[in-house]
Amino acid sequence: MTLVGASEGYDEVFEVNILDGRYFTQQELDGGRNVVVIGQDIAEGLFPRTNPLGERIKIRGLRYTVIGVMEREGSSLLDVTSSDEYAIVPFKAFRKVYQTGQSRGGVGSRIGAKGKPGDEGLLQLENEMEGLLRAKRGLRPKEDNSFELNRPEAIAAAIGTVFDIVTIAGWVIGGFSGLVGGFSIANIMFVSVKERTSLIGVEKSLGAKNYFILFQFLFEAILLSCIGGAIGLVFVWLLTLIPMGSFEVIFPLDKVITGMTIAAVLGVVAGIIPAIRAAYMDPVRAIRS
Repeated sequence: MTLVGASEGYDEVFEVNILDGRYFTQQELDGGRNVVVIGQDIAEGLFPRTNPLGERIKIRGLRYTVIGVMEREGSSLLDVTSSDEYAIVPFKAFRKVYQTGQSRGGVGSRIGAKGKPGDEGLLQLENEMEGLLRAKRGLRPKEDNSFELNRPEAIAAAIGTVFDIVTIAGWVIGGFSGLVGGFSIANIMFVSVKERTSLIGVEKSLGAKNYFILFQFLFEAILLSCIGGAIGLVFVWLLTLIPMGSFEVIFPLDKVITGMTIAAVLGVVAGIIPAIRAAYMDPVRAIRS
């Protein structure tokens, strides 16, 4: 369990999706009353068969009344503590059981702020907060900040870098997979041409043109490659059904079209030589074989 002390506006900055019950009132926040909002894991662990609303739980010797239960969030891809394990109490109630302030050896606190929709890049918010914190700590103009301002963009940039590396690795692995798949399709088509040599001779003796034989085998190679690509896309789609917490995994149509186009091109490259070999066979020799 992770105990969180929330002040006024906490639910406006952070996501607190109440499934059952309610959030704190202003009187409960100002008075530091012993009320708590809990996550799904705590609710199911302590009250598996009863409604937790109105029940009491004990935190470091003090009893807190459950007034709300949050929606299930699930595990996160970054291994961040889920709100399912959160127990949120008013900040003044939190200070009854924990001392705050790192300078006094207490639990560290953090300030969360949410910018207005018109604040591009949250620059106005960041500058205003920096000025307020410097004035609060009595820092001189030439002194460095004794605090850090973290924005979601920094986390997003770090995650983006990781995904860029994963994307490059995916293209490299996909390239080797395509190379192996292309050789496999080419081998299958060479075997198919050899096994159907006499049939090709019969078709050409009955008037089949070279381009007809060419497109016949080329179509088979493309079909084999597209079937393999479609199977791969099905597996990727199944991966998108795995819950990733706050991350939303999508399956865009343009990526599907790109994947199938690459598969079709790979089929053409792998099947063009066997198809040409079949198209320009001598019909008499093909029948005799």
